[in-house]
Amino acid sequence: MQERLQKILSGAGVCSRRAAEKLMESGAVTVNGVTAKPGDRADAQVDDIRVNGKRIGGHEELHTIMLYKPAGVVTTMSDEKKRKTVAQLVQRCPVRVLPVGRLDQYSEGLLLLTNDGALLDALTHPRYHVDKTYEVTVRGQEQNLPKLSESMDIDGYRIQPAQVRVKARQPDGTFVLHMTIHEGRNRQIRKMCAQCGFKVLRLCRISVGALRLDRSLRPGQWRELSEAELALLCRDTLQK
Repeated sequence: MQERLQKILSGAGVCSRRAAEKLMESGAVTVNGVTAKPGDRADAQVDDIRVNGKRIGGHEELHTIMLYKPAGVVTTMSDEKKRKTVAQLVQRCPVRVLPVGRLDQYSEGLLLLTNDGALLDALTHPRYHVDKTYEVTVRGQEQNLPKLSESMDIDGYRIQPAQVRVKARQPDGTFVLHMTIHEGRNRQIRKMCAQCGFKVLRLCRISVGALRLDRSLRPGQWRELSEAELALLCRDTLQK
């Protein structure tokens, strides 16, 4: 009997239905050798259904990696404008991994990629609101800094107040801030700063939940997460 692929993948324990849609959008799911799309149907008893080349029902080793995304690289697996993508930076990963959320093209720092559908779903689902902290260098009027900690409207949505700490006041009149946000809406930090009269000169994500960017990584480098680091992510997401 044919069923939606999202239901089949979820029932097989591969990932949630929501994460299954993301897997299909990335091109990671095939049915009888043909790339599947969200909404496609299949018969699990008859069709050859594969995720990252492995037939469902088999065991796929899970990998979650930390990438120091450089500025200028887009957070997609492919790009029609031929810009450099994060997929090109992690080609040596033994399995196909997907980005967990996004960093805009001109931002840098901690980006997680994984083939663990359950973890991907937990880290991106709105109900978890995993805090993310950014190191932001801005130029503007010092008296406006407290405004960054206030709730404000961004694109018609009332965001939760951010936590903002001034880490340094530079001789050139710029400020280095640590900004922790709870929702992570599209280009939220940049829009908050613009609304408060600040120009963003550099934006670097330094933590996701309790997991911090490995400062030994250079932009473009990545490594596998340790068991302890995976436990931190689980504490921040799956146990909520």
